[in-house]
Amino acid sequence: MKLRSNYPFYFTLGALVLYLVFMILPGVSGIAYSFTNWSSFSSKINFVGLENFKTIFSASGNYLLFVKNTFIFTLVTIVAKTVLGLALALLLTEGVKRMAYFYRTVIYLPVVLPMLTIALIFRSILNPATGLLNTVLRGVGLGVLAQKWLVNPHIALYSVIGVDTWAGVGYIMVILIAGLQSVPREYYEAAEVDGAGFWAKLFWVTLPLMMPAIIIVTVLNLLYALRVFDVVYALTNGGPGYATDVIYTAIFQDFSQGLWGLGTAFSSLLFVFMGVLGYFVIRFMDRG
Repeated sequence: MKLRSNYPFYFTLGALVLYLVFMILPGVSGIAYSFTNWSSFSSKINFVGLENFKTIFSASGNYLLFVKNTFIFTLVTIVAKTVLGLALALLLTEGVKRMAYFYRTVIYLPVVLPMLTIALIFRSILNPATGLLNTVLRGVGLGVLAQKWLVNPHIALYSVIGVDTWAGVGYIMVILIAGLQSVPREYYEAAEVDGAGFWAKLFWVTLPLMMPAIIIVTVLNLLYALRVFDVVYALTNGGPGYATDVIYTAIFQDFSQGLWGLGTAFSSLLFVFMGVLGYFVIRFMDRG
């Protein structure tokens, strides 16, 4: 059956023009500039071929470390937010009945706060000398667990991941609660008749029927994590050293130093990667 459109095609032209001007053209022009030596040090822009990309992929540089940090951040936050979000969704729909809406609101509140505000608060909390976290640990006799959370290069990235997970898990929880509420109760009743316990129902009923919601939160987490900037910049500014630098902080630093061609090349790589990734994600979701 052929569906009839309620509006003529030219009604969409305005949105298409805006998308072309503000999304496509900057991306394409960025790719063009990535092959030049565009910088604040010279008014001339010369074509340099693949030199910027050679610098990025050079083993002597730090760009591969930035990519590695970004992928660690992406993988860990996707798993942490999804697992914690699902646990909270189950707890506040199947477990806690009294004041469940109040708890949902409290857990969701960090989502509406500016990430810069959250990061500045946690910079104080995670201060190794006077921060609330280490003070509490020492006060309850667990001083051995006190760490230099944002100073130790071995744990600084995971501290940033922890802050970001705390700030964003409420958003994931809300989506998964909606997914849980869409699962028909008849499936659980049938599983209970067959003698299924909590874990059996979780793995054989809940997770399979919630897969569309899980795919959605995975895609949202993925797109956010690959472009993360504000929480890293506000908490550590990429430090100590380059331990928490990610792709977008590196791009920001290149542009701040006047290395516009190099920063554009790095940005273009991410632009192309996310375009290819988005294509395969859409194909996967359409197939599902």
